[in-house]
Order: sequence, then C-alpha cells, then structure tokens
Amino acid sequence: MSSGQHTLIFDNGVTDIADLVIGADGARSCIRSLVSSAMPQYCGVTIVEIQFIFVDDRHPEIAKLNQIRVYITLRAPENWIVESGIAFDQPEQARKDLLRLFADWDNSLLNFIHFCDANFIPRPLYTLPTNHRWETHPGVILLGDAAHLMSPFAGEGVNLAMLDATKLALAITNADDLKQAIHNYEQKIFPRAAKAAEESSSNLDLFISTGNAGKIAAEFFKKLMESGPPKDTEI
Repeated sequence: MSSGQHTLIFDNGVTDIADLVIGADGARSCIRSLVSSAMPQYCGVTIVEIQFIFVDDRHPEIAKLNQIRVYITLRAPENWIVESGIAFDQPEQARKDLLRLFADWDNSLLNFIHFCDANFIPRPLYTLPTNHRWETHPGVILLGDAAHLMSPFAGEGVNLAMLDATKLALAITNADDLKQAIHNYEQKIFPRAAKAAEESSSNLDLFISTGNAGKIAAEFFKKLMESGPPKDTEI
C-alpha cells in the first residue's frame, strides 16, 4: 500500500493491515523477497544430526531434561542426501550405511554412530551472502536467519536473532518516525551480522579442511580458551 502499510492474507482467509511486517520466518523467508533478491546458497557442507536422549541411568530425572547432540559433518555435493544412497528413512539401515562410510575412522568415534538413538537427520547448510544488505523498505524489516543466514561455525545465529529482536523492539518503542527507526536499526545490524558471517565462513573452512583438520581445530579451541571471553558485550 502507498502508505507503507501491507495487507496480510492468511491461509484461513482472514485479512489484516499492518504498519510493520517483521520477517522473522527463517532461512526460507517469504518476507525477504519484499526487500532483497538474495537467495540462500548451499555452502558445500552437509551435517547429519544424531542424539543421545537417555545418557545416564543413574540420574534419570536429569537425563529426561537433557540431550546430547552430535553432528557428523562432511563436505558433499548439494544433492548428497539423495545420491549417497543412505537410507535416512530407515534408521537402522542408515546406521549401517554411515558406519561403512566412516569405516576407516577410530572406533572411539564410530561409537557415536553405534550407540546413538535411531534417528538420523541430514541437514545441508545454506547461507546468505556474507555482507547481505538491502535498501530500507517502508513497513518491512528482517531479523534472524531471514536477514543473515549463516553456517553454525561461529555459534552466533541465535545470539544475533535475539539481539536483533531486542534492538528492533527498542527502535520501534522510541520511534517518532517508523521509517527512520527501521533504517537506523538496519544500519546497526548490517555490520554486526557481516562480522559474524565472515567468522562463520572462516571457521567452516578451518574445521572442514583438507589435511589434519582435527589438529587445526584443537589448536583453534586451545587459543580461544586462553584468550578468555569475547570483549563485545553489547546488549
């Protein structure tokens, strides 16, 4: 609408008019296309998520509240989930297929596959451009993965989403001019997200590298622990 408002049409036929549409609808955001033509691109890495629900019989009341998740991570073509021939819809067969795939790995690592719960979830990883930006669009804003989808190798996705939401709420609450408030919010999230996305991309290349990736990753975490907590405490 010319005023910057948007008409929302829901699946149940209900319609409404909104002054601000917030695209917090994740990696495959429908709202993103209103402000940006960027599309998620496969980053060359696929993970298979496995988990251990009941890990301590001595403390079942605690075990019910906790899960251990493990991510089998590998470089693979985008269509690897289909072309690999692994029967992900048949958990016990998938277990055998994965054990064959990693047959030359140490048994201590293969035990993750041997003893995990019978549920294998393949997840190809997608990212938006590292420096994803867009022009301010009246009545529309993005946050979280809709705005800055990245791989999990910086561990910042959820942190950024929560910070985005907080900053946006404050910007709207204190706004005299909604369009200007949206613009100001965007100018703050762009460099913050770009920094995390660059770190994520760099870490992915580091951890999933050719050669002795395990040793490289171990040295990375050693240095990280020695350096202490990050200095950036923005809230």
